[in-house]
Amino acid sequence: MWHNRSYYSALRATPTGASIQTQNQETQKCVFVTNAEAAKERYGRSDSYRVATTQDKDDKEAQKKKGGKDLDELKKEVPITEHKMSVEEVCRKYNTDIVQGLTNAKAAEFLVRDGPNSLTPPPTTPEWVKFCRQLFGGFSVLLWLGAILCFLAYAIQAATEDDPPGDNLYLGIVLSTVVVVTGCFSYFQEAKSSKIMESFKNMVPQQALVIREGEKLQIDAVQVVAGDLVEVKGGDRIPADLRIISSHGCKVDNSSLTGESEPQTRSPECTHDNPLETRNIAFFSTNCVEGTARGIVVCTGDRTVMGRIATLTSGLETGKTPIAREIEHFIHIITGVAVFLGLTFFVLSLVLGYSWLEAVIFLIGIIVANVPEGLLATVTVCLTLTAKRMARKNCLVKNLEAVETLGSTSTICSDKTGTLTQNRMTVAHMWFDNQIHEADTTEDQSGSSFDKSSVTWVSLARVAGLCNRAVFKAGQESLPILKRDVAGDASESALLKCIELSCGSVKGMRDKYKKVAEIPFNSTNKYQLSVHETVEGNVSSYLLVMKGAPERILDRCSTIMIQGKEQPMDDELKEAFQNAYLELGGLGERVLGFCHLFLPQDKYPKGFSFDTEDVNFQTDNLCFVGLISMIDPPRAAVPDAVGKCRSAGIKVIMVTGDHPITAKAIAKGVGIISEGNETVEDIAARLNIPVSQVNPSDAKACVIHGTDLKDLTQGQIDDILKNHTEIVFARTSPQQKLIIVEGCQRQGAIVAVTGDGVNDSPALKKADIGVAMGISGSDVSKQAADMILLDDNFASIVTGVEEGRLIFDNLKKSIAYTLTSNIPEITPFLFFILINIPLPLGTITILCIDLGTDMVPAISLAYEAAESDIMKRQPRNPLRDKLVNERLISISYGQIGMIQALGGFFSYFVIMAENGFLPGRLVGIRLNWDDRFNNDLEDSYGQQWTYEQRKIVEFTCHTAFFVSIVVVQWADVIICKTRRNSVFQQGMKNKILIFGLFEETALAAFMSYCPGLDVGLRMYPLKLSWWFCAFPFSFLIFVYDEIRKLIIRRNPGVSQALTDAPGRFRVGLRDACFHSDMTKHTVPPYPSSAYPPVDLSQFLSIYCNFLRPVKWIDLFTCTNKHTLRLGALVFRFHEYHYKAHRANECCCPVDSQRRSPGKW
Repeated sequence: MWHNRSYYSALRATPTGASIQTQNQETQKCVFVTNAEAAKERYGRSDSYRVATTQDKDDKEAQKKKGGKDLDELKKEVPITEHKMSVEEVCRKYNTDIVQGLTNAKAAEFLVRDGPNSLTPPPTTPEWVKFCRQLFGGFSVLLWLGAILCFLAYAIQAATEDDPPGDNLYLGIVLSTVVVVTGCFSYFQEAKSSKIMESFKNMVPQQALVIREGEKLQIDAVQVVAGDLVEVKGGDRIPADLRIISSHGCKVDNSSLTGESEPQTRSPECTHDNPLETRNIAFFSTNCVEGTARGIVVCTGDRTVMGRIATLTSGLETGKTPIAREIEHFIHIITGVAVFLGLTFFVLSLVLGYSWLEAVIFLIGIIVANVPEGLLATVTVCLTLTAKRMARKNCLVKNLEAVETLGSTSTICSDKTGTLTQNRMTVAHMWFDNQIHEADTTEDQSGSSFDKSSVTWVSLARVAGLCNRAVFKAGQESLPILKRDVAGDASESALLKCIELSCGSVKGMRDKYKKVAEIPFNSTNKYQLSVHETVEGNVSSYLLVMKGAPERILDRCSTIMIQGKEQPMDDELKEAFQNAYLELGGLGERVLGFCHLFLPQDKYPKGFSFDTEDVNFQTDNLCFVGLISMIDPPRAAVPDAVGKCRSAGIKVIMVTGDHPITAKAIAKGVGIISEGNETVEDIAARLNIPVSQVNPSDAKACVIHGTDLKDLTQGQIDDILKNHTEIVFARTSPQQKLIIVEGCQRQGAIVAVTGDGVNDSPALKKADIGVAMGISGSDVSKQAADMILLDDNFASIVTGVEEGRLIFDNLKKSIAYTLTSNIPEITPFLFFILINIPLPLGTITILCIDLGTDMVPAISLAYEAAESDIMKRQPRNPLRDKLVNERLISISYGQIGMIQALGGFFSYFVIMAENGFLPGRLVGIRLNWDDRFNNDLEDSYGQQWTYEQRKIVEFTCHTAFFVSIVVVQWADVIICKTRRNSVFQQGMKNKILIFGLFEETALAAFMSYCPGLDVGLRMYPLKLSWWFCAFPFSFLIFVYDEIRKLIIRRNPGVSQALTDAPGRFRVGLRDACFHSDMTKHTVPPYPSSAYPPVDLSQFLSIYCNFLRPVKWIDLFTCTNKHTLRLGALVFRFHEYHYKAHRANECCCPVDSQRRSPGKW
């Protein structure tokens, strides 16, 4: 089990367990889920409780697209077993020789058999297909249908009439142009080609050093085959998955693959069953940072660990974004309404005696009037504007729809290394003079202070600076120390910067104490030592300094330096050392021990020849000087960002490849595990009981080890995700990260994944929104992600969430504004058909509204500032909180739209009356009005009108109706600024909206008075007085909506109740489930049927008693004093009646102040 291993070596961060032998180890060790049985015990449920294992629909589609490749197989753990084999077994398996390598013939045979050492590119979608999707998807299909019908109608008119009107031709051209322009705009804004595999290909090294037939050859990496003997050195990139057979101080950087920021030693020994954690496997595309190694190639190309990740990533189907689903839902609603109304009035027109051509024209008019033609362009522009605004805040959005997705996010699965932390080891604490001190790593040394004049600290700093191979790269003298690049190991780099900050130039120290001998760190000794000439020549000629795993260093020491003086290492000091060691290790920090010895001058005179192979000098009875611990520190802004996520109802889960104790420490440091919340291990330690005796439901937090995650069923994973609010997954593989994301999505969560490594790319691709780091992130993670944080700041996600929520709110406002004008656009056609009046509004005029005057005001709402509660609300429920819901439709269509239609018809009838046609005369006049051969039609006063004269009046009415819509839309755009707040509270600070008001007014005036438009658009000049016809209706809209919002503010919940109350009433009655016989009404048993029926009069008495203190408005407000649900009332009465019967008591009225139970 992992917790029994020693992680306090120079390569690990944690001690053996989390306590010493003073107490029961089972209760004191930081034990996590260690095997399948324990996991089942903690998280298992009965078979009836578990969620059935089903394959995700997206995965099925992905399998089809991958030509039958089994993605579930790819999600399984890495199938490498060579790390458990002996070198001889590996050689036999791959027909190779440990000295000579493969023969050229064998290599050629294997190359033909396995193919080149490269990654297979996935099939890509041609650009023309992407473009066609934009042209023929969603609204576009409806508009194309309308355009085709227009062309068809014009063709029939041209064939049957001598002088056909050009309206249908113009309308068809305009509709086609709208579709093409909108499609092109959307394509160029949203189209992105998948370049993930290109990034993977860039990771393949160009050359590799192989041994074939006993000769070293430099060959192209693509020609490397399984069984090749490969040599790598510091600075090389690993060309394939290698089984290490020999090494000399070799370390590799696995951070992009496993998440471990510390370079990992590679050696021939198998140290772990998991191939991702053992030391004798080096992985394709990772970097060798120092030393040399030789290994046998065991996997190439797609069969490597990296190849599996690449195949998994490219094969995943991401599904539709929430905003895409919302728009699709909206399209279905509008399309259904438009087609239904169009077909209904098409049939009605035929029944009323219209010709089929006239009926087709009606059909086209209804469809065009229902569809907000400019809406998709408006949505795209709004998303683009938000994306640009986010880019200024260091959030680069690659997929426009990802802007809103982040706002819908309910769960963030975050990588640790480089995302929550800085991905650079930093000295955190020191222990010397029997005290733990916090390190000061500020540039000006103004942070935590300790006695830097202490002789012990000076000695400790000297050992840390001399026993250190890291050096600053040249030409950085002008840069702050913490920002300088260092050549060397991450831990040694941290020590170098710490000593440089607190003690001055390390280079000067090294020049003063010249190195004469060195033994590098190795996994056997677990220490590093060096011998230096001293300046204290009268005391000793040489100083030996050593650092390494604390327990190994302590074993070599017989004394310890306290307050600058050496003291014997007694049991009390050893216990102090052990306590400090455990305390620092419990913080998830990597601890190193330091010691020194001034070599006796009589035994080691000046000029002594030190032999580091066959050691000829003293390496024991040294003087212990202290401990230094290091950690990859959290980013400064992360704790506050995590807190904001929590207040916004967003669950933050850490998913990392690092060690569980380190992960848990960082999680507590940044607030993912909040103060006071415990894991089952914490509870067991506090109560001094075994972990198995702890009730898992008592623990709000949990830390799950990757080796145990693979043994959990899908139902158990779902159980963990549902029942714990604070979760850390440690030692996870890329495949497991993907499984975690899918588990969260099964819970109905909108999942955002943050990461910077190659290992994060499958999860980034599968998530609803992937967020990669721009600075430290790999190219692969950036290409897989939908959003990139340019400053690598997790806190920028909070900004993104706020912007995402804001754009959803503002899109609702834009849609509400746009839809409202549909009613005054549709009703003229309905009146035209039903009561046979001259057409009040033409189709061309409708397009002028949708694509002209409405566009800028609708877009201006994207600039509207957020309301005060935007980051206090729970995440949007995608199943309930729709972009277009019943409330929005009822307000836009049933309330504001109706008032707008009244304003338009008032202008229409005023102009007709001023020209002699009173409303009564207009009814039933349509056929004569549109008869081009009727030139003596009389008005209400007996005056005769020719066809041309009538059409001028009609087109003037079209213009007036158009202008009246513009006027009432002034009020509409203003009331759409807020959901609940008064406009007077929100203010008119949105300058773009103010510009939009002037722009639509100016455009309406231009279209009305511009010479020539009476021919092109049938727009005629209006008298100034006609502009004021719609003013009262615009004012009425404003006053009406302010009163509506006032009622909502004074009665919280009323707006939701107004739409939800009918549903709640139905649910209540459904769950109450009355059963009737002729005289009695009974309620279903609670909890058994052993009680008498309930008399209806008794229930009504209680019900009336309940309603007596309730005001009418309270029925819609869900206040604290009264309950809305009749079903809950029935349940409460039923529950009381049952208990009263059991106690032989009589029923009495239910207390009207009680709230209905939360679950019933």
